[in-house]
Amino acid sequence: MKRIVFKEHKIDFEIIKKTLEQDGIIIYPTDTVYGVAANINSIEGLKKVYSAKERNYDSPLIALLSKVEYIEKIAVVTENKKSIIKKLAKEFWPGALTIILDKKDNVPEIMVSGGKTVGVRIPALKLAQDIIEYIGGVLPTTSANISGELTPRSYEELNEKFKSRVDIIIDGGKTPLGIESTILDLTKPIPVIIREGAIKRETIEGIIGKI
Repeated sequence: MKRIVFKEHKIDFEIIKKTLEQDGIIIYPTDTVYGVAANINSIEGLKKVYSAKERNYDSPLIALLSKVEYIEKIAVVTENKKSIIKKLAKEFWPGALTIILDKKDNVPEIMVSGGKTVGVRIPALKLAQDIIEYIGGVLPTTSANISGELTPRSYEELNEKFKSRVDIIIDGGKTPLGIESTILDLTKPIPVIIREGAIKRETIEGIIGKI
């Protein structure tokens, strides 16, 4: 496979879009760590993400978004959840908070490990937002590493074997945070933190109350 490497200021967004539409996969920087991604409508592309990571299908991907309003493209936002999402989005988005919601039927089962929920987040990195917006506003993503290995915070930290498994790599330098997002499940009666990452429990509780 011949890989294309784009530097941050010399990116061809149309080539990225076409590659994803043709079942390709890409590595790109986010605000937290480098991610690997496929087109949400490409089952073959999504399979390639799992294959590249040497990961089984039990671990879901999350959907990175370029705008808050795109949540409702893939997730169910009930009336009683709108106010809490609004508060969280105002405080933490763009940023390192992933919110788990009930998924819509257009989300492929492979992306969410056959589950009924989907994680959504808006990265606080303009380059990532621009890429996501250009390909339609939603980009299924996970960390760009072989499962069990350290997550890459810069282009230099990307595993050579892993890089050989993708079609395009965007070199955006070092990521601003270098730590994974916090994951908050809003599908429960009381919100539950699934993973505490860049944003701490106390900070979230200061916005929406005890969780």
